[in-house]
Amino acid sequence: MAVGVFDLFSIGIGPSSSHTVGPMRAAAVFAEELKSCGVLAGVASLRVDLYGSLAATGHGHGTMTAILLGLEGFHPELILPDEVEERLAGIAETGVLQLAGSVPLPYGVKDMVLRPLTILPRHTNGMTFTVSDAEGVVLHAATFFSVGGGFIVREGEEDAALQELEESKKVLPLPFRTAAELLEHCRETGLGISEVMRVNEEDSRTVEEIRDGLLHIYSVMESCVDVSLKREGVLPGGLKVRRRAPDWYDRLKKESSRPDSEGGDEDFHDPKYWQEWVNLIALAVNEENASGGRVVTAPTNGAAGIIPAVLYYALHFAPGMENASQEDRDDVVVKFLLTAGAIGVLYKEQASISGAEVGCQGEVGSASSMAAAGLAEVMGGTPSQVENAAEIAMEHNLGLTCDPIGGLVQVPCIERNAIAAAKAINAAKMALWGDGSHRVSLDEVIVTMRETGKDMSSKYKETAMGGLAVNVVEC
Repeated sequence: MAVGVFDLFSIGIGPSSSHTVGPMRAAAVFAEELKSCGVLAGVASLRVDLYGSLAATGHGHGTMTAILLGLEGFHPELILPDEVEERLAGIAETGVLQLAGSVPLPYGVKDMVLRPLTILPRHTNGMTFTVSDAEGVVLHAATFFSVGGGFIVREGEEDAALQELEESKKVLPLPFRTAAELLEHCRETGLGISEVMRVNEEDSRTVEEIRDGLLHIYSVMESCVDVSLKREGVLPGGLKVRRRAPDWYDRLKKESSRPDSEGGDEDFHDPKYWQEWVNLIALAVNEENASGGRVVTAPTNGAAGIIPAVLYYALHFAPGMENASQEDRDDVVVKFLLTAGAIGVLYKEQASISGAEVGCQGEVGSASSMAAAGLAEVMGGTPSQVENAAEIAMEHNLGLTCDPIGGLVQVPCIERNAIAAAKAINAAKMALWGDGSHRVSLDEVIVTMRETGKDMSSKYKETAMGGLAVNVVEC
């Protein structure tokens, strides 16, 4: 199955798609295999080995607890925050894991084996699961890699997965792997980028399913913001980072209300405060992500606030939206996410969206590029202008490092989403003032991002061993 919009935008829990969502998904797959291969009843012991970046920043990213939940059979797209807290409290209190939901097994975070200096050949985010019987005989073992955005690959199946991907692309109505191919489809068919993506999505879903699915994705983004705006205090993890979104929201309601509105008109958005609103949405999403809340990977958790923030701008500040009907607003959401998804495909195909593999340019940079393209499309841009917007946004995120303090997705991650959202809006506006022609192509920038990531020291790729992570004293 080729990468689609619902792969790039999936529902999960924070704080990290590669270090929380992916490991939980891998653990859940392993738990299901124990059932299907008939060895579950004989399991007496469990071993989990974490390698590279997963081991280096796993505690701050909630990797170990996510794996425990996955081993119990929970999937990131289905589990709710309340269930997370309940089960983790149960495991901590009893010291017993319910393997695959049915076999009690003494196991906890402290029992996992961390190997931060050992990098497996396929990817830095490696994990191995091994179960044995009472005599110590290995019953089943598997190694998985969390490759960014919640995507996982099983060791030994990489070539088969690539072959399946290539075969699936051949049968898509309008297959593309590069921006050049995407633009060629637009020229040949007269379709916009969102429409090319929609045609490919229709190969596996109806038009109604696509629309309903994308509107549901956006509703989860909105719910994430709503929940975050009601939660005060400091974020978990020990850095004592204070939540800012609730206070900012109260201030914005007062300062951007209509002059004749005593209580503040929440439906009115004074254009001069557009950036404050964009900042607020980005911060709210990423504060909720940092606390382990329910978010949409867009395309990763670490960059989850950028697309919702820019889409908020499109719905509230783009020309013609003030009096738009709900149906028109829904059309904007669908078109925006389809366009952003098409650009996300290019990054998955040609480079990476994993901070542990290419640095934060692969997470925040990709999301900013996707958001810029989505905004340019809904504001009437031609395919060439949309591609230009995506190129501008990534070009000015090249070399961005991933150096989270304490291994937590808080500093500099939360503010970085707000900055990148503003970059995306500026990139879209710059592209729309041009005619679509530009010297550097999106494909060239994507390849440059990939090569920059390869050259980047591992200290700056989600290991918390360089940059701000070592130069700022933790409280």
